[in-house]
Amino acid sequence: LSQNLLGKEILLPSDIVIADKFAADAETKVVSSDAIPDGWMGLDNGPASTAEQKEFLSDCQTVIMNGPMGVFEMKAFEKGTFGLVDILADLSKEKGAITIIGGGDSVAATELSGRAGDMSHISTGGGASLELLEGKVLPGVAALNDK
Repeated sequence: LSQNLLGKEILLPSDIVIADKFAADAETKVVSSDAIPDGWMGLDNGPASTAEQKEFLSDCQTVIMNGPMGVFEMKAFEKGTFGLVDILADLSKEKGAITIIGGGDSVAATELSGRAGDMSHISTGGGASLELLEGKVLPGVAALNDK
């Protein structure tokens, strides 16, 4: 699924890994993103979504990841996040793309995946990174400019 907003295409998950509870031993299913039953919760991208992400990003020269796809800390819900990390690492390593990982959870997932060394840049400043991209002046940078 993709949406075109302000002339920019945004890829949305087409399938979701759902669970009947927020727990490592939850019952899980993969369903269409518009078919999550009452009482269930979406906790990861599904495999079709990961394949779509790979295709969608295949010709990108710069990609910023700011947040995991799912609850990667639980084995049942790690595939979407680690799949995206692999996609980005491969883009960087094989195609020379600039891959920027921003935010503590994204950094943790990238480190846990073993692919951190394949990324161009890693920063725990997720919110600050987004503010910088918005054009905002960051307080720490402003303080340096005052000196």
